[in-house]
Amino acid sequence: MSRQEDKPIAIALPDSGGALEGIFSAGIGEEPGGAVIAPPHPLYGGSMDSPVVVELAWACKRAGYATLRFNWRGVGASFGAPSGEAADADADYGAALDTLAETVPGVLIAAGYSFGAAAAVRAVASPRVRRLLLVSPPPALLDAEALAAFAGRALALVGDQDPLVPATELAERFAGERRGLEVIAGADHFFGAGLGEIGRRAAAWLGAV
Repeated sequence: MSRQEDKPIAIALPDSGGALEGIFSAGIGEEPGGAVIAPPHPLYGGSMDSPVVVELAWACKRAGYATLRFNWRGVGASFGAPSGEAADADADYGAALDTLAETVPGVLIAAGYSFGAAAAVRAVASPRVRRLLLVSPPPALLDAEALAAFAGRALALVGDQDPLVPATELAERFAGERRGLEVIAGADHFFGAGLGEIGRRAAAWLGAV
């Protein structure tokens, strides 16, 4: 994805008077869909410039989707203080999702990496979210009820060297005709190896569905 196509955007946080820092890239076609891509944990250096987040944005763009990646509150130029609370993450993700929903007419993809993947799962109650694209979703943080109730398609990508996200703990949750779990050989939680494979597999899945 060319950086020339990226557009800085302010994502209003309702009832706060502040906004989140975001990067938007337009989709392709008359009625493009869009993906909101959430970064990892804000208290551990998670930002929208994470290589995994950028790679997911590239994959979505390659498949024709608009993308919106953002910084959690208190990160970068985003308003507020950084927080690892689920309620704050849900408010931030919801604001980004509302902003994208006002911009693109098609279906929405809830996407995220690590802590951001867990927030994406909790966002599936929005009726326009039809797909979930997750990288390294921590099993302990996943909302099992929200994931089980989700009727759309879902893909989880994990590394086979990731001690934080054992693929065996996700296998049952992502079993079924509309679910997928793909394991990337040689990759750990941070994808120093296997980063390009995330983009290839995500783009292939998006193209197929």
